[in-house]
Amino acid sequence: MKLGLTANPQKPAALELARRAVALIGERAEIHLAEEIASVAPDRPHAPLERLHPDVLLAIGGDGTFLYAMRRSGAPLLPVNAGTVGVLAEITASPSGEFETAIERLLAGHYHIEERMKLAAQLGPTPLPDAVNEYVLHAAQVGKMGLFELAFDEHVVGRVQADGIILASPTGSTGYSLSSLGPIVDPDLDAIVVTTIAPFRVEARALVVDPLRTVRLRALDIGRGAVVIPDGQEEHSLPGNASITVYRSPRRARLVRFGTRFFHRLRGKRILPWSEEFADEGGGIADLPSPP
Repeated sequence: MKLGLTANPQKPAALELARRAVALIGERAEIHLAEEIASVAPDRPHAPLERLHPDVLLAIGGDGTFLYAMRRSGAPLLPVNAGTVGVLAEITASPSGEFETAIERLLAGHYHIEERMKLAAQLGPTPLPDAVNEYVLHAAQVGKMGLFELAFDEHVVGRVQADGIILASPTGSTGYSLSSLGPIVDPDLDAIVVTTIAPFRVEARALVVDPLRTVRLRALDIGRGAVVIPDGQEEHSLPGNASITVYRSPRRARLVRFGTRFFHRLRGKRILPWSEEFADEGGGIADLPSPP
């Protein structure tokens, strides 16, 4: 088995977990490290993340680290929370023994691959990197609203004055879209969530639309322009009167899972509206029986 390993190099806790992972795996699997954390195990092979091509990629950090890794690798990802929010994380180092148990299950093959919808986009004729969470179209000038036109399948449905618009996948429905009062969507579904950011008209509603539709957004403020941001990463300029078209990507995000944890994770992060009064009955990695 060939394993890849990456971590947030700015977080000491993530680097320490990476060292623990190398020690736990030992010689039972081939380990290749991402170049930015080569110092974690100098005797192990390392390369840029795009060139690792492992059977499974361990990513240690928070959601930003996981999105960064999925942008650069198509390998199934095992996301490990290193003390941040980590909604996408499958395991965390906090509960005693959970990290060690996860490594043993991974090496024994006691896991399944969960596939999730990604979004694709074109900025005019130019394709953008796929997004696991969302594309954000935002007014280019901070503190100034933009005027945006929304079209489904090339049919214009309206205009909205707002700071911006979020086009999110079900995975991204618990991210920036949620903070803008968008709905939570089960990641087992395929859908596109359209959420406005600070709209001028307070009655503006979020929409959940069929994933087979194309969604086109156009910035109507000539001269002011807008920016497009995939998954909170780099910015792409959108000149005034230009458009971005978003649709379901033919590629899928692949996550290593040991059980069914989506709602358990949300409850643990106090994202579900009834989380505060619900007693913790366990869950997580114990959802599957221990390997023999």
